[in-house]
Amino acid sequence: MDDIVIIIDIMIALFVIVIIAWYIHDKYVQRDHQLLVNYPIIGRLRYVFEEFREPFRQYFGDEKFYESKDKLDWVYKAARDLPNYASFSPSQPLPNPKFMLRHANIVLNENEVDPHFEITFGENRKYPYHAKSIIGRSAMSDGSISPEGTRAFVRGAFMGAFPINSGEGGLTSNFFVTHRNYKPEYMKEVHGTTFQRLIKKVVQKLFNGAMAADAYRSLVFKKDPEAETYVFDLKTETFHRPNWEAPLENFPSEVPEDMPDIILQLSSGLYGARDKEGNFDPERYQKTMRFCKMTEIKMAQGAKQTGGKLVADKVSPAIAYYRNVEVHKDLFSPNRFPYANSVEELFDFIGRLQSLSEKPVGVKIVISDIENIEPYAKEIQKRIKEGNSAYPDFISIDGGSGGTATAPIEMMERIGLNVRDSIYLVDKILTEYNVRDKIKIVASGKVLTPDDVIILMSLGADFIQIARGFMMSAGCIRARYCSGTNGHECPVGLATQNKSKRKKYFVYKHSKYVRDYHNNLLKGVKSLLAVMGLSNINKLNRHRLIFLDKDGKVHDNIDKVFKRRLDIGKDKEDEFHELR
Repeated sequence: MDDIVIIIDIMIALFVIVIIAWYIHDKYVQRDHQLLVNYPIIGRLRYVFEEFREPFRQYFGDEKFYESKDKLDWVYKAARDLPNYASFSPSQPLPNPKFMLRHANIVLNENEVDPHFEITFGENRKYPYHAKSIIGRSAMSDGSISPEGTRAFVRGAFMGAFPINSGEGGLTSNFFVTHRNYKPEYMKEVHGTTFQRLIKKVVQKLFNGAMAADAYRSLVFKKDPEAETYVFDLKTETFHRPNWEAPLENFPSEVPEDMPDIILQLSSGLYGARDKEGNFDPERYQKTMRFCKMTEIKMAQGAKQTGGKLVADKVSPAIAYYRNVEVHKDLFSPNRFPYANSVEELFDFIGRLQSLSEKPVGVKIVISDIENIEPYAKEIQKRIKEGNSAYPDFISIDGGSGGTATAPIEMMERIGLNVRDSIYLVDKILTEYNVRDKIKIVASGKVLTPDDVIILMSLGADFIQIARGFMMSAGCIRARYCSGTNGHECPVGLATQNKSKRKKYFVYKHSKYVRDYHNNLLKGVKSLLAVMGLSNINKLNRHRLIFLDKDGKVHDNIDKVFKRRLDIGKDKEDEFHELR
């Protein structure tokens, strides 16, 4: 008993000594933090609470960034295929102003609504894209997203039969995780030895498949920096990656059926379609397009009117391999797309891509004013009259509310209209120039739930791309550490290249969540169409909406609502004014 008392006394004495030394250090030694000089030790609580603020903010109080926390809860429940009903009342009612949906006196039963939500892009191209869904996962680069996260999205998209946008990082090996029926002529394979396979089986038996695959990869590749550029097929015990050095004729003439529908995004960095000097490589682009359904040229993304930014910590050897850049160096793409010094030059480049791929090509932009869309409409009209088909098959419109991962904070609330105003404006301008039937409109920007989809499609969108909702379905807790800067990493392993975090990410589990989120989105859209008395998604238009202003006044003429909301295009003294 005496020995225990002595040990306790020693521990207390050591604790007191540490506190005194800590106090002296904070007050008299360190000169980094002013607060600690006046409040030694206890002042550190301020930094502790600041660290906790972002990861834990979602659990306290109402939602401030999205319309309500109920919408966020809907996403998480939909991803887990749980019933999405509320009892008594919403926990956080949607604030005014807001759009409302007109319901029908005689509603439809859900079996009376067309279950096919399909759309075709580039009807006049040799290989038009017939999408099986009106909803796709928006652009998120492999690199910004972890390899495991990308694989979860790819598997989810394949199982759910919906499109997935590659993001500006290009078509990486992780997009081939479902592709097993390949030919070795265009795929490079690596096999382990009998002993290495035995070790893998032992680890798999004792632990799990993910740990077994990691152990097997370490044994097979040892310290090869490009080890992660190969994806692993657990069934065949084979590592494989596309062999981009193979001749073009070795690549499949049609997109393999065991891959999801991929939209290749081509950014100012030209990743996935460039040579080692950074120039556009037509042959590499053609090889890439053998696995993609269409191309989206990224002129802008949300508030991010700058080139893509990937900090050095995220430029792993695998990412450097995919993008033909140097490893562990900041990767900041140019702000301006290299073949878009004018609208005419951009359209000529679009025509070049259409000729090379024989597939649809579109452009992604952000809207601040009529001047952001009218030059496109005018040039499209001109080329149609000339019989020139070198113009976008679709225009993707992103809202100006920031990106899912990184955007300069000074731009997030200052650049670009919200997506609803943008879609209405683009639909209106294209219609005025009599080219609306030639162009599909794609919308993205803070879309989470089925009602968001219905509103955007009523305002003129043909197709919806979602990033935030799919991120949350894949496990994102909105900690806002996606950038990987300031020592912060995504805590769930979804948006980080930190191996210790991302290796613990549950790929197969989250791929099912991604699939179920998409499926429940369409299920919700179908339910809303039934209540609105519409048998087909194509019957949506702006007349199906009403608007409640901030004072609660109801407006049923959406054109007049937007005439007040969008009082633009009248600054005739603007030096950049070109058309009005």
